[in-house]
Formats: sequence, C-alpha cells, structure tokens
Amino acid sequence: MSKKSTVTPLHDRVIVKPAAAEEKTAGGIIIPDTAKEKPQRGTVIAAGPGKKDEPVTVKPGDTVLYGKYAGTDIQIGGEDLLIMRESDILAII
Repeated sequence: MSKKSTVTPLHDRVIVKPAAAEEKTAGGIIIPDTAKEKPQRGTVIAAGPGKKDEPVTVKPGDTVLYGKYAGTDIQIGGEDLLIMRESDILAII
C-alpha cells in the first residue's frame, strides 16, 4: 500500500499500520508465535481533519505509540490496519 490511503477517516480518527511483532529478544532468544505480543507501535497512514475546535496533531508518516488494546482491527487492500481515535495515541516517536 502506498503512503496515500484511499480511505479517509472521519473527525479525530486515525488509521495506523502496526509495526511487526518482535522476533527476538535483546539477548537473542527467538520468540515463538504463541508468545508474541501485540505491537504497541505503528505508522500513521491517514488522519481525519479533527473535531470542530480540535485539529488532529498527528500526520501521515508519523511513528506513534498507542495503548495495548487501542483501536479496531480493519483490513484495507489486503493489509491489516488499526483505526483509532487520536486520544488513544500516547506519543509520537
């Protein structure tokens, strides 16, 4: 999928592509598929215009941290993405 998304989120919603799950620990131990955690980092693909008095502060291309159970899983063009409110984003990296 290109950087430009064909889907435009409404209001303060943001579409995020989650980063790949960790394959190894810092010590070199390989993590099996059953023990991998859901990533909490991703790249913003598209952002809505914001609410009437609150514009969205993230923009496409930003790498963000979000809560473990934030967002709703969606699939666009065969890619697994998350759609969430901007308030679910904890930080821009």
